[in-house]
Amino acid sequence: MTEQGSTVEESTALVSTTEVTQLATTGSDKTSSLSGGIGFYFQWAVVVIGVIGTAANALILYALVASKQHKKHILIVNINALDLLSCVSLVITYSVKLCNIRLTGTSGYWLCVMILSEAFVWWGVTGSRISLAIITIDRYLKVVHSAWSKKLRNWMIYSAMAFSWSGSLIYSITMAFTTTAVINGVCYAAVIWSSQVAKMIHIIWSVTSFYVIIILIIVFCYWRILVVIRSQGSMIVAHRGTAKTQSHQMQTNVIKTMILVSAFFAIASLPTNVYYLLLNIDVNVSLHEGGYYASVFLLFLYSCTNPFIYAIKFDPVKRTLLGLIPCKKTSPVDR
Repeated sequence: MTEQGSTVEESTALVSTTEVTQLATTGSDKTSSLSGGIGFYFQWAVVVIGVIGTAANALILYALVASKQHKKHILIVNINALDLLSCVSLVITYSVKLCNIRLTGTSGYWLCVMILSEAFVWWGVTGSRISLAIITIDRYLKVVHSAWSKKLRNWMIYSAMAFSWSGSLIYSITMAFTTTAVINGVCYAAVIWSSQVAKMIHIIWSVTSFYVIIILIIVFCYWRILVVIRSQGSMIVAHRGTAKTQSHQMQTNVIKTMILVSAFFAIASLPTNVYYLLLNIDVNVSLHEGGYYASVFLLFLYSCTNPFIYAIKFDPVKRTLLGLIPCKKTSPVDR
């Protein structure tokens, strides 16, 4: 290993001598292979998807505020802000990666840990997943246990939002500092572990906490929500209450939107979780060119598609966005 600085030397001491030697001798070859192969083009594709996601999420956040929906749907604003953070970080991180900088000294180590390790990218991604679970539980309480939801205070909602930001930040930064090192001028993230057992415990915990459990929460909560909404719909039709019908329809639209978002989360996040599992079970998976970048590209399709789902499903947001089109004239009915 050629990296200078005692901090990195102490960190890499946790890796076995054989692993360090293999990484040091093959690091440059793997980097050049990725740069010249399909991995290079996937990195550019990831940058493009990050730019699109940044623009889309920023536009929807503007529309939510302009249409005065940000106070009614504060948790949706929160998840959009986290998606915006991850997309901006994605563009910065992969733009630096494309420069293929050889890392040396203290500055190289900090560039590796803070940028190339993708710590800020996964801060936004992890926070968005936590926020999705919070939104699901919030909708569940409002529909299935409306009496309980009325007892919720604003500080509880804001505390949950703060946790989605602070909890994911602490996790991402801790992972970056404890499992990342510069070896032979190349940044290696999530390779420094005290033991193979510790690595496997973490991967199982991570996939279970940020994917499996969230999927279970989504399936259970929205299944119960749909059962209750169907029952309420029958009662409203029987009484023919116009105000109740409109309220029920608005609530149903929000639920349908979040179910669609949740379904796409399950599909788009699956390749990354599978790749992550395989990578830690068999180290040779890391040699599969472009596999990681392809899974990241699919993951961020989720972040880019979410804003368009909100734009289609939320009528006030849709009207605000249509109003931004110069040639589009808003009819009195739309107003």
